Amino acid sequence: MKTLKNKVAYVTGGSKGIGYGVAESLIKEGVNVVITSRNKQSADKAANELNGKGHPGKVVGVEADVREIDAQAKAVAVANEHFGPVDYVIANAGVGHFAPIEELTAEQWQQTIDINLTGVFNTVKAGLEDLKKTEGYLLTIASLAGTNFFAKGSAYNASKFGLVGFTQAVMMDVRQYGVKVSTIMPGSVATHFNGNQPDEKDAWKIQSEDIGQMVVDLIKMPARTLPSKVEVRPAMPPVKG
Repeated sequence: MKTLKNKVAYVTGGSKGIGYGVAESLIKEGVNVVITSRNKQSADKAANELNGKGHPGKVVGVEADVREIDAQAKAVAVANEHFGPVDYVIANAGVGHFAPIEELTAEQWQQTIDINLTGVFNTVKAGLEDLKKTEGYLLTIASLAGTNFFAKGSAYNASKFGLVGFTQAVMMDVRQYGVKVSTIMPGSVATHFNGNQPDEKDAWKIQSEDIGQMVVDLIKMPARTLPSKVEVRPAMPPVKG
């Protein structure tokens, strides 16, 4: 069985939600992880929580906005300083604004594209040289909204459709270096996304640790095999009507 012990991962938006679940799943496998948040206090708090779960020193929190390419480069440099070259980049940070096009503001549109699409570009550019050195793995967290459009979703759909296409094109660019690339496209996940407060009402949804397990499973796939685009949805959503 492939071991991930002492490998190095960089997870954007890792202070909560899917990113936190991914980080937790990776450290259970012995991976050293750098997580980011736009807020230093949130990054440090999450890192301390994760280190307190029996894995001291395995996680470092960094304040870094994915919209700033220099901040992404500095965060990868922190990973290098603490642990060495990055083996796994998980581009997870995202935002959602949902409104009819008549009501969607230019600011909401710009923030959605800047974080969900350009932010991933910045993260990939910052981590790519490390991934080429380690023959590592890039995983982007997209959404089923990357193939399924819906009302009030113009900004979010545009960002996630773009992210799916971007990731697949990057996969074609870098596989010659031994770098694997996948995009994970979840449906409803029990997170704080879009102001939600996860509780028992979300028990039917995908849980953040489920995505974390999927990341681990993808990394452990045989080198010859690449699930480049993975759709994942709740097994039994509530019946509408």
